[in-house]
Amino acid sequence: MRDNKPLGDFLRSRRQRLDPAALGIVSARRRRTPGLRREEIAERAGISCEWYVKLEQGRKVSASHETIAALARALILDAGETAHLRKLAARGAAPAFVREIVPDIIRNIVHGLPEPAYVTGERWDTLCWNASADRLFGFSAMAEADRNILYYMLTSPAARDLFGESWADEAQRMIALFRVAYDQRRGDRLFEELVSALVTASADFGRWWSSYQVATPSSGRKTLRLKGQTATAFDYATFQANDDPALKLALYTRVS
Repeated sequence: MRDNKPLGDFLRSRRQRLDPAALGIVSARRRRTPGLRREEIAERAGISCEWYVKLEQGRKVSASHETIAALARALILDAGETAHLRKLAARGAAPAFVREIVPDIIRNIVHGLPEPAYVTGERWDTLCWNASADRLFGFSAMAEADRNILYYMLTSPAARDLFGESWADEAQRMIALFRVAYDQRRGDRLFEELVSALVTASADFGRWWSSYQVATPSSGRKTLRLKGQTATAFDYATFQANDDPALKLALYTRVS
């Protein structure tokens, strides 16, 4: 087992957001920090405080499925947070991230689609796109180093114009989704470079990133403000590629 700081940080963030009064926990001792104490979480989970402290410190220990389930209940995690906790607990050593290459067959399929479509990798780099997506997002006009869908969303004035009033909600949703990928790659040079660039370029990112929200992917509907047109609704969904699960195909379809 290696040190697991992402697991410890996540446990701490969820412990500190809990309200003792709302949970009926009364203590004679003054609380110096928000949330529950470590021993209170350990008691709620039915594990020793010493064991919980090791987990929160990111020490080289292994937690069973039963312990993770008990912690999820103790911390009142939702389904997405519980899934993230399980992934962090199982997190192992990973090779250095390498930017993916989109297979020709997938690239040809994307180019042949009439509606906006693009492929991203594990770090959310935009790897290929079709003409409809290019007209919508302007990928080909971006510098290659900036072709990352999260960087585009947080730093491009065009993204704010495109998403209009929904921009802040959509940006926060994307950050919460990216946090899941980042926590599996914490410490990787290219992932850290991206986060550092976003913190420097966007005060909004820095603020929302520090709130440590996580989310799971879902399909939905977005209303986009295309140049010279009225607001247009698109249904969207993402799909993993069989060739490489890190590759995700994003599809947009106009709602008639």
